[in-house]
Amino acid sequence: MKKILKAKHWQIFMITVGLPIIIQIAVILFSMITNNLVLMDKFLLPIIMFFFVGGFLGWFWSIAINLQDKLPGELKLKVNRFKTFLLLSIVYIVIYFVFIDSSEAFDEPATFAITIPFHMFFMFCIFYCLFIVSKTFKTVELQRKVTFSDFAVEFFLIWFFPVGIWIIQPKINKMIEK
Repeated sequence: MKKILKAKHWQIFMITVGLPIIIQIAVILFSMITNNLVLMDKFLLPIIMFFFVGGFLGWFWSIAINLQDKLPGELKLKVNRFKTFLLLSIVYIVIYFVFIDSSEAFDEPATFAITIPFHMFFMFCIFYCLFIVSKTFKTVELQRKVTFSDFAVEFFLIWFFPVGIWIIQPKINKMIEK
């Protein structure tokens, strides 16, 4: 995971956004040529999600865990809950894509009733992870205890990932070089 932390912003962007777009374009062209659009739904979406979610959450993990080494002892964050929530989110995403057919899942009221509370919980997990990642980043940058107002900008930049990666990752690269 340290390789993700040391990667350039454009490399992370290409893995998480560029590669899925290239795969989509290739499959759409292939589907148009062969008149087989089933390939898009059943095969392509899990691959695209693997790259995007894997890169995005891998970036989260590398920042929150690997930047702990750059913090003074009294400022180190407890990351066990972060690890648990991040891993639960990954498991949920895999289960969701394996067991729930996205096009017909919400036709059944029982599936809808079960899925929505789980979605809400895992949205909470992701927001908690965003919080820890942005707090870790800003704590390393300032080398002091921080409040949310200190790292609110970073929180929103990381949340809006495709934009934030271009601003946050170069700063992380400078931190790693020191």
